[in-house]
Amino acid sequence: MPNVGMEAVMEVNSDRLNAFMGKMITEVGAAINASLVLLGDKLGLYRVLAAKGPMNSAELASATGTNERYVREWLASQAASGYVEYDSVSGKFSMLPEQAMALADEDSPVFLGAVGNVIAAAFLDEPKITDAFKSGKGVGWNRRSECLFCGTARFFRTGYMHHLVQEWLPALDGVVDKLKRGAKVADVGCGHGVSTRLMAEAFPNSRFYGFDYHEGSIEAARKAAAEAKLGDRVNFAVHSAKTYPAEGYDLVCFFDCLHDMGDPVGAISHVRQTMAKDGTCMLVEPFAGDRLEDNLNPVGRVYYAASTMICTPASLDQEVGLALGAQAGEARLRKVASEGGLSRFRRAAETPFNLILEARI
Repeated sequence: MPNVGMEAVMEVNSDRLNAFMGKMITEVGAAINASLVLLGDKLGLYRVLAAKGPMNSAELASATGTNERYVREWLASQAASGYVEYDSVSGKFSMLPEQAMALADEDSPVFLGAVGNVIAAAFLDEPKITDAFKSGKGVGWNRRSECLFCGTARFFRTGYMHHLVQEWLPALDGVVDKLKRGAKVADVGCGHGVSTRLMAEAFPNSRFYGFDYHEGSIEAARKAAAEAKLGDRVNFAVHSAKTYPAEGYDLVCFFDCLHDMGDPVGAISHVRQTMAKDGTCMLVEPFAGDRLEDNLNPVGRVYYAASTMICTPASLDQEVGLALGAQAGEARLRKVASEGGLSRFRRAAETPFNLILEARI
């Protein structure tokens, strides 16, 4: 008589196994090539190849001041990945317009060349996250590898540059008119200040205040604003989402950061105290449905991974540690806004990667 406690032997389906192994080989190739995307972006290999190709390895190496033997191997890996094209007759490599948009043009609406920095940071910080899995403690942004900050700023710049002024702000009730006349704007959790600068450049009559609790990011934001010659229309200061000064702001923005905060309800409560009575709070959050099964797709996959390695540890490192995660969804964010005192709430706009939510008193 069989032992009822014995685990049943699972029957392996060879077709499923072969399909899964094919998927895993593709995954391994993508994972290791992420380091080569970082390298190609950092050395300008994509940019030069897109601008001057077709080129062989010697020509690309000469044009970028790099070593031919290394470049030869890099080009082979990129061709095998489908990131660049190879012509076996001429022995030269080139980039299709679509490849160049994704990897060589930082101003493109689909630029992804900055992901190498973020992925590198995830691997560099893996020991800290592994320890956090065991202890349940958080890992704050102040303990992350430096490349995470620049990578995050460059990664989000793409969406902000092509949607923020053109679509997201116009989707908010009456906000653009205020900005044109002259408004006070708080950009909370501003990081390197990319979103702050984009708004300031578009609306010269308004004043913009960027706040972040990470001093290094504020220093970078100040330097970039000075280089952009924005003058006193833009100010950056080190403050958390619950300590930035009250100024009767017409608009308070949270760009892809509310879910990182330990106490997002407390942050929204502070918004209510610091915002003008007819002010608007704009929440830009990663696109997500309200159920797990809604997010089991390629975009959700990226966001859940980032949330595991970056967002959830950041929240758990702070007071309350609500840990919304990067796939909180609209219903959960609505609840946070309501508990914080902003009862009027709606989805103003969306992209495949972001929800743009409007909250008001």
